[in-house]
Formats: sequence, C-alpha cells, structure tokens
Amino acid sequence: MFDVPDTEFDVVVNDEEQYSIWPVPLPLPGGWKAIGVRGKKEECLSRIEDLWTDQRPRSLREAMDGETLRTHE
Repeated sequence: MFDVPDTEFDVVVNDEEQYSIWPVPLPLPGGWKAIGVRGKKEECLSRIEDLWTDQRPRSLREAMDGETLRTHE
C-alpha cells in the first residue's frame, strides 16, 4: 500500500512529536493522530520535511533543555 502510486496518505504524529505518513484506508495505529494534512506520498513527505525540523523525540528535547537550564543557573 505504501508503494501504490494512487494511495492517499495522512501525515501523522505521535506523543513524542515524531512524524510519519499513514495510508488513508487503514485505521491509525495506537498512539498516532492525523494532523489534518492529506495527499499523495511525496506531498506528505515534503510537508513532514517542513514541519519536523528537530528529529529528536520530544522527551529528549525536554531533557536536554532541562540540562541546559541547570548548567546556566
């Protein structure tokens, strides 16, 4: 389904703010939600490239931000 040219995808995100695409006909896997962007595979991947500028999971970013705050106190 991921390689079928006419498949429409949703851009999805999980609690760690990691992005992916998911075929519209299939139910979303647990822990993922659609963000309202739908289209062909390349369109969705391009949108993810624009949105997901920091590849670190949210928990890692928060932990690193906490370390930065502690070292500057």
